Amino acid sequence: MPQVLDPGKARTIDEFIAELRLLKAWAGNPSITEITRRIHRDWQRAGRPRGEWPARSTVGNCFQRGRRRPNSDLLLAVVQALVGADEAILSVWRQSLRAVLGEAEAAARVSAYDRLPTAPSMFVGRTDLVAQAEDLLAGGRDVPALALEGMPGVGKTSLALYLAHRLLAEERTDAPVLFANLRGSASQVPPADPAAVLETFLRLLGTTGDRIPYDLDARAALYRQQLAGTGALIVLDDAADAEQLRPLLPGIRGCRTLITSRCALTGLGDTTRLSLQPLALDDAVELLRVTAGADRIAPDIQAIKQITDLLGHLPLALSVIGRHMRNHPTWALDDYYREPLISLALEDGVRTALSTSDARLPKSAQRLLRLLALHPPQKIDTATAAALLDEPRAAAEQHLATLTAAHLIERTTAGRFRLHPLVHAYAEERICIDEPATRIRQALGRLLEHGRSRDAAVRLETRALRTLRLPIPRQHAEADEESRPLQQPHSGRVLAA
Repeated sequence: MPQVLDPGKARTIDEFIAELRLLKAWAGNPSITEITRRIHRDWQRAGRPRGEWPARSTVGNCFQRGRRRPNSDLLLAVVQALVGADEAILSVWRQSLRAVLGEAEAAARVSAYDRLPTAPSMFVGRTDLVAQAEDLLAGGRDVPALALEGMPGVGKTSLALYLAHRLLAEERTDAPVLFANLRGSASQVPPADPAAVLETFLRLLGTTGDRIPYDLDARAALYRQQLAGTGALIVLDDAADAEQLRPLLPGIRGCRTLITSRCALTGLGDTTRLSLQPLALDDAVELLRVTAGADRIAPDIQAIKQITDLLGHLPLALSVIGRHMRNHPTWALDDYYREPLISLALEDGVRTALSTSDARLPKSAQRLLRLLALHPPQKIDTATAAALLDEPRAAAEQHLATLTAAHLIERTTAGRFRLHPLVHAYAEERICIDEPATRIRQALGRLLEHGRSRDAAVRLETRALRTLRLPIPRQHAEADEESRPLQQPHSGRVLAA
């Protein structure tokens, strides 16, 4: 059987059907009538009653995409009709179908409610962004949806729930409220199936099961019909992409929709997109204060500011460290120098948040993210990325665009990018796990040929090798003024480099 026929690579029922079509072509493209005849023959031999034998049209439907409740027994009968009684081949297709149906079943399990989750217990900063969002969502505005985008841990869900609760408190209406977790960045389960979300929403709006259509487009049409004139508030948290969102957007004047996503949601028409950045310095300090307690940060505000800078003002990381400060009163502020600080932040949630976004990247973009650990995080350009990857500039630009769309790298100016400090730290962790030392050295060699003086090249290579705990050439140790081990200062100051 040719290599292209690999049902194991199917992740959805539609992808499985696509492989089944290829199998049909490989088998000589028999007619649906002939396939039906073979199934009847096989089932007769197996002693199955004639009443169970499928009609020709039913067999033909097995090759149609868009099926949500496929008959697995019949699909495997089609495979057998095409390949014969080869149990080894049938076993491969059987295992693939089980995996696909399990994925579909998981996608159909949704978390959707007619109420909002609890508002965040503490919300700090973002004053201008809150005012802008509330203005966009104000009554009478013809804005179907507002999408809050940003990197993992930047506080998108907290802001969306804060805004939604404020809107409900100010308006005090009986308008419907709908909330769904779309699981766009979940690592263990697939993103929520929009058809399943719509089914739950329709039931919450009072539609009985017998009136809910099977077709996705028909469900979306009924959903919009039910929402017309209600002024509903819909919160769609953690969207995977525009395709998942499109059926769930009411597109009706007066109905407000708040969306959060780690991805750039292009192609959604009238949806307004706001990009969330890490907190401003004063807001980052305030978040540490309310999380850790005023007494913990009072002794040295300058040290606190250095801590927030090392964490890149990321709300999730600040909350993690604030809780650690509160729960470990014996730790002095001096103890939160760079290495334990970054390790604590990654260990308690930030690593998981970054890894789920990383896992959804194409392989080449994943590799670039790791190789960027070899370069200062604030000074990345297309030529640097091309040198690290040993690929043409056009390919490097595409990979950088992918990382930007996933909010794992930030575009600063045309052709210039930077990594958040914690994304850079995550890349430092992963590069030695996912890249062999020989390839790391090769990438460093290409990087060092990229327009640098010999002394600057030696310092860059030595710093990168030390960070990754790889052996440093003896000749580099003499040339690099920074080659001595980095010590924790005794002045009481937080180590910032």
